[in-house]
Amino acid sequence: MTTAGDGERLQKVLAAAGVASRRRAEDLIQAGRVTVNGAVVTQHGTRVRPRDRIEVDGKPVNQTPRHTYIMLNKPLGVLSTARDERGRRTVLDVVQSAARVYPVGRLDVTSEGLILLTNHGELTHRLLHPSHEVPRDYLVWARPPPSPAQLARLREGVEIEGWRTGPAEVARVAGGAVKVTIHEGHKRQIRLMCQAVGLTVDRLVRTRMGPLTLGKLQPGEWRELRPAEVEKLLAAVGLGE
Repeated sequence: MTTAGDGERLQKVLAAAGVASRRRAEDLIQAGRVTVNGAVVTQHGTRVRPRDRIEVDGKPVNQTPRHTYIMLNKPLGVLSTARDERGRRTVLDVVQSAARVYPVGRLDVTSEGLILLTNHGELTHRLLHPSHEVPRDYLVWARPPPSPAQLARLREGVEIEGWRTGPAEVARVAGGAVKVTIHEGHKRQIRLMCQAVGLTVDRLVRTRMGPLTLGKLQPGEWRELRPAEVEKLLAAVGLGE
């Protein structure tokens, strides 16, 4: 263990081991719930080496875990959180995995589609960080029927909640829907973008995240990613196994 120099940051190791997100790992450290080689650690700048013994609440942490990657087609009405204090159904109620996984980002309870669940903390961090510009595709059914001018405004970017969205790819598709591709992942972004140009979203389905697509996965169905999919996903954010 060291507070500077070589080694990996402790919160990064905890996230990679699937213990918690980086932010939550920092909270655990600050609360004095993490020990390294038997000593309580409270400094966020602490670095650890592979030979160091890490424990959280007295339970050993495996620094080289087997990562799990699951793709779910989130149905309408399911929360994309790990737990809910009000007892509502979450993605972890749908995905019955033996591994301890967490959803990457969120979809509104009234939205549907692709959600990735994993215990690979660094992958989660990079997928959500805007610097990696991971594309996300959405099918949007809105009213009134979008005009060419409204679609053009979505393509150019719009002001929502004090910031301007980046340029989006927007195209009409079969069934009265519009496909929107963005490289950001702000809360309720697609709905707010549509609202900014005078549209009300009736249905919203995420169909792609980076190299991952729903394919034939039906609402409520889930599966582990294939090795080739994992390889492409890691490569998309500059990671390797």
